[in-house]
Order: sequence, then C-alpha cells, then structure tokens
Amino acid sequence: MRYISTRGEAPALGFEDVLLTGLATDGGLYVPESLPHFSLEEIRSWRGLCYSELAFNIMHPFVDDAIPAGDFRKMLDETYAVFAHKAVAPLVQLDTNEWVMELFRGPTLAFKDFALQLLGRLLDYVLEKRQQHVVIMGATSGDTGSAAIEGCRRCEHVDIFILHPYQRVSEVQRRQMTTVQGDNIHNIAVRGNFDDCQRMVKESFGNQSFLGGKTQLVAVNSINWARIMAQIVYYFHASLALGGPDRSMAFSVPTGNFGDIFAGYLAKKMGLPISQLVIATNRNDILHRFMSGNKYEQHQLEHTLSPSMDIMVSSNFERLLFDLHGRDGLAVKTLLENAAKGPVSIEDYRWRHARKLFDSDAVDDKTTCDTIHEIYQQNEYLLDPHTAIGVRAARNCRRDNTVPMIALGTAHPAKFPDAVSESGLGVQPPLPTHMADLFEREERYTVLDNNIAAVQEFIAKNWKNT
Repeated sequence: MRYISTRGEAPALGFEDVLLTGLATDGGLYVPESLPHFSLEEIRSWRGLCYSELAFNIMHPFVDDAIPAGDFRKMLDETYAVFAHKAVAPLVQLDTNEWVMELFRGPTLAFKDFALQLLGRLLDYVLEKRQQHVVIMGATSGDTGSAAIEGCRRCEHVDIFILHPYQRVSEVQRRQMTTVQGDNIHNIAVRGNFDDCQRMVKESFGNQSFLGGKTQLVAVNSINWARIMAQIVYYFHASLALGGPDRSMAFSVPTGNFGDIFAGYLAKKMGLPISQLVIATNRNDILHRFMSGNKYEQHQLEHTLSPSMDIMVSSNFERLLFDLHGRDGLAVKTLLENAAKGPVSIEDYRWRHARKLFDSDAVDDKTTCDTIHEIYQQNEYLLDPHTAIGVRAARNCRRDNTVPMIALGTAHPAKFPDAVSESGLGVQPPLPTHMADLFEREERYTVLDNNIAAVQEFIAKNWKNT
C-alpha cells in the first residue's frame, strides 16, 4: 500500500512514513493510492466478530506488511480493551429506524479515542523499531487534545505539544488535557481560535527548521492518515449490527474538520452500502454552505455551545475535493489557493456528484438545546450538543424513513455541562468514576499570544532532547 498527496507533487510513501509525516512536503494530505474493496459476501461474513477483529479485517490492508499481522492484532486488542463497553461502539435506539452510535466509551469520552488510542500504540511500535524520537504537535478544538495526550503519554520516544484556543473549550475538555502529568506533555493555550491553532500546526509542518534538524514533527490531528483509517471501522460495525450489508444505511455526522464523515465516505467506496451521509454543522457552517449551494467561503469564526465544531477551515475536506476532481492534485492546489483569497465553487457536475451521497444542515445553539431537551423528554436519554446537532440534522435531511439513520454520538454529555444546563432540563450528567475528581486535579498549561514564532520558540526550548 502506497500513499500519495492530494496536491500531486510529493513522493509516494509507505505506511510507516505516512504515520510519521503528517502533511506532505507539497502541503497536501496523504491518501491511499488505491482503496481495498470488500464484497457483500465478505462483509456479511464479518457478522458476529468482536470490534477488534472487525477492525483488523478493515485496517490491515492499509498497514500491509509495515506491521506483522500478529503484532497488529495484539495492538488492536489492547486499543479497544480500554473502552468502557464490551460492544466498544454500542447503538442506542431513539425512534423507529433512528439510532445513536455511542462513540464516547473510551478513556476521554469522545470519538477521538478510537483513533488516538491506536495511534499511540502505532507510534510506540514504529519509533522503537527505528530508535527515533519525535515531537507531536497538534491543534484541538476540544477533544483531540485530551485523546492524543491519553493515547500517547506513555510513548517513550515522544514529546507532546497540544495547542488549544484560550477560553474557547469547555472546562471539562481543558482539564482533561491540562491535569495529565508528565514531563513530555505540554499544553499551550493560544490567544486565538481553533483555526489559528490549526494554521500554526500546518505552517510548522511545512517548515520545521525551528527544531534545528534534531527531530521531526508528527501529526495527531486528522491530517494523519492513521486517524481516518481507524474511524472507517465503526461505520461497518454499525451496519452489521442493523442488518447490513443486506440493507443500506444512512449516517449523520457532527463535523468540523471533515475527518469523521470522510471516513464514512471511504467506507462506502470500500463496499459498504451507504445511501446518505449528512454533514451536521453548527453556526460555523462552511461545509453546509458548500454542500447546499456550491459556495466555499470563509466567514468569521463564532464561539458556540458545540466548541469541537468551531472550525472554519476543514482540513480533511481537501481529501474529498481530491476525489471530486478525479485525483488531480494541481486542480486541488489551485482551488485551495483561490479559496484563501475569497469564495470559490467547483464545476456544477462535480458538485452534483457529491450531492448524490451528501446532504447537510446547520444547527444553531437554541435548536441544539431544544433537541437535547426534546430527546430527553422522549427517551430519558441525554445528548451532548454535538450529538444533538447530528440528531437534528438527521431529522431535517432524512431522505428515506425505511433506511436506518445512525447519528454518531461523538462525545459524552458530561463534557459540556453548559449546553445541558441551557437545555432547561434541570439535570447535570455526572462525570464517570475514573474522572470523578477531575476538578480537584492540578492544572498545568502555558498561555501564549497568537504568534507562531512564540509557539515555535516554546516547543524548541521544551522538548526533552534539546
């Protein structure tokens, strides 16, 4: 399995190098040169497999011979053994043919655990083999940071630097990052928004000279292919639990950076019958505006009750654009350069091709709270604000009531008490037992100006091998 850049100018790489590289040298994102494809008969044969066995069948073609099959199986068993539910990603029914897939049963109560618990183990394996030390640099709008720290904090060959927007993540999200102790863990609160943090990460990957040639950066954001690879699995898992592949499924995905829903798109391309993917956004609705009207235009980023989706520049959208343009890297590069200057559209026939699978909706804070209230009153089931947006968008965009609609439950409601309070229910979700003392733990983080030089200087001074 080889991986190529969405901008067409970087050399193709194998899995190990893609794992450690992050952005391609031409500024693009890596995607597989070709995708594995599974027949309906093969998918059907996976019914009854435990989650880690299913994950092996789906992910092993991407890893190929970079990791021996036995070692990879062991890695997957260990990854999903730490989840708090035997099903790993259990399904909860809300209504007739309407479901929530709970992706928050991992250690940090968010869907990012599915990929980042695995990523830490992959890095351990590859870096030990190479006897190499690296610096993880990542940006988070809330959940990626804690999942990355939890997944990678025991890695012996890694220093971790996570950027989050100062005072723009929930208190639970912040404390999940800043209370983890370790000499190799560094939290940076940037006086800016998530897009500022993400821009610094991308620019730093493009020019790593501030590290003095002594180490390299590794990505934990969903620009890292391993993140996308791991997220493909739970689409197959949900389908098989509800009668797939003999019936098609629809999914509604709360999304900001487009990685989670892109994994669903890949699942369909790999042979899973999916009839609809709903892009569920909040007021930061650039993806909705594109999918509904073929206009990609950046607006001012707004702070909402669903902070993990407060993103205006959706990195993984580039991977979809690459496919929509027939894998023409130059066309993608030109389009994105123009998008940085103002609004852009793609050819109508390309946009209409995307609309065959994708629908979209934007849900404001009031409607989010109303949805949390409504679902609790109907089912005594409490949604976090991101999942509520997924449920509302699913109901607004649903094409066929006979097709099971699965909203991805991306986070535990205890991470977002403000949104739950504003829903007017008068209930507060308790933190799970392993996090019950979260508000008593000592925090440790550094506040820096929205300045890339200051951030790079901090990293250069604080990674442990300097």
